[in-house]
Amino acid sequence: MNITIEPYSPKEQPRSTVLLYGTEVAARYIPLGRKEALYLQQRRQAEPDCILSFDRLPYRLYIVNFDSDKVSPDCQEHLRRSAAKLLERLRADKQDQITLTGIGIIPEEMMAFLEGLELADYTFDRYKTTAPDHLDKIFLDANYVSADELHRNQRLWNRIHWCREWVNLPVADLNADEFASEIADIAHDLHIDCMVMDKKMIQSLRMGGIVAVNKGSVDEPRFVILDYRPANAINTKPVALVGKGIMYDTGGLNIKPEDYMQEMKSDMAGAATMASVLFAAAENQLPVRIMAFLPLTDNRPGNNAYAPDDILTMYDGTTVEIVNTDAEGRLILADAIAYAVANYDPELLIDAATLTGAAVRAISTFGIAAIQQNAENPFQLLKIVGNQVHERIAEFPFWDDYDELIKSEMADIKNCGIPQAGTITAGKFLAHFAKQTPYIHLDIAGVAYFSKKQHYYNVGASGFGIRLLYAFLQTYDMLDGKLAPKKRTTKRIKSQNNQ
Repeated sequence: MNITIEPYSPKEQPRSTVLLYGTEVAARYIPLGRKEALYLQQRRQAEPDCILSFDRLPYRLYIVNFDSDKVSPDCQEHLRRSAAKLLERLRADKQDQITLTGIGIIPEEMMAFLEGLELADYTFDRYKTTAPDHLDKIFLDANYVSADELHRNQRLWNRIHWCREWVNLPVADLNADEFASEIADIAHDLHIDCMVMDKKMIQSLRMGGIVAVNKGSVDEPRFVILDYRPANAINTKPVALVGKGIMYDTGGLNIKPEDYMQEMKSDMAGAATMASVLFAAAENQLPVRIMAFLPLTDNRPGNNAYAPDDILTMYDGTTVEIVNTDAEGRLILADAIAYAVANYDPELLIDAATLTGAAVRAISTFGIAAIQQNAENPFQLLKIVGNQVHERIAEFPFWDDYDELIKSEMADIKNCGIPQAGTITAGKFLAHFAKQTPYIHLDIAGVAYFSKKQHYYNVGASGFGIRLLYAFLQTYDMLDGKLAPKKRTTKRIKSQNNQ
């Protein structure tokens, strides 16, 4: 999608126009005739969030109504969803170019609507013989956003786009080696330090979790480490992002039933998410040192596959009894977490993983199931920005009682607890390897991949969590006063002609 900023004049419009209408204070500035204005008023009273269309032959005028008096995050989320609805109408009307403007709105509202268009317009077209229609060009009213702000957001949206591409690709076309190579190429282009460990190096480091999970596959594992070190970083110790990279999950010897194996190409969404967050931060030069630790392998039942009753020795020396080979993601994450803690001493560690069906059963597809250990302040900030960008977090309890559920009679701990509290015991398993490092676990199983359309997310990968973590890193200086937060005031723009 090509977005161009230009001055807007309602008298000279060579294309269809979309107008966001937020507050009735600005009603007199809407370019409508008397009968049209009366119709708009009646429809708006009956249905405050309606989308109306007026003929302006050979073009059309679309008016997107919303209530700008709503709490800001709610208002912005409503605009993202309205953007998805408008996009369906634009496609039905064969409109691939629009001018986007507004009346009685603030720049943040315009940007939320534009974000909704970007997210909704994405479809996975790589294997389509006939690609679906897309919105080709948006000419954006210059009143509402600067070129710098637009480009920063576009770089973020581009990373979400590529995360979705990676997650949507079948394992036949993106295995661990190929994924690691693509990440390394992007890191090289962005001048980010990147190390890719191959199977021999992983074995030499005694990463028992990654080695074991990979034993059933003919494809070798990889362990990718990214290090973004801006010169003006506000932190000396890194923020560590760890992402689960199971390129395909059959369940191993505890093989999944057919209905549960569908869409398991998405089990590497955590790794794709964390790489994308780091790349977006680097492209927009956020002043935070960030590292990403991405263990990559598939989980197959072939060759000499690891089995229930096996006992593994992990990178930090912990012994783990295998109860279920379909609880494999936590094994590769554990090695990555232990490696990050032992070698880089991060000041905060966050992991993202499509880890448990229990998370989906608990909160459905409306947000991220999460826990924290020794990270109360960062977790509270993460919850705040999650509400702002509508990638919300549900905090689960993390009482010591749950530790008992992963104790093993045969080893230090076991990789799976009882059926109850599955999301929490998975987090407890991982927290063992984080030790005293402030730690946040994000279970994105319910939101990384959708089987049916969800508002501005089409079927397939969503990139959910990237906007959350990027917003968190944008405000990271607020945690301990390293930098004073900038004050920002905005005024509603009543008319695009009054400048």
